[in-house]
Amino acid sequence: MLEPTPISSVLRALADPTRRALFERIAGAPEVTVADLTRGSGVTQGAISQHLKTLRLADLVAERPSGRNVYYRVDPKGLDPLAEWMNHYGVFWQDRFDNLRALLKEIDP
Repeated sequence: MLEPTPISSVLRALADPTRRALFERIAGAPEVTVADLTRGSGVTQGAISQHLKTLRLADLVAERPSGRNVYYRVDPKGLDPLAEWMNHYGVFWQDRFDNLRALLKEIDP
């Protein structure tokens, strides 16, 4: 079986809408606890913890234990595989946009 690549881990982690919402909430604060994330989410603390584990394994979030709490924060380097992947395919889209721009100029000079 093939080992998952970093981009696969990131895409798999962010494919779930609940995890994306958690990631966005974590990104909106310097640090946040599981209790903070659970409050008002409609998701159990156990489910939040499982989603955080997936985000952590994809290197999207980092944790800092302090006493009885664990604080989570976004690790910006975790999105590097996604940014690199998008940059790689961005060349393809830039060529397409250039062709479209030329076509539109031909149609409506």
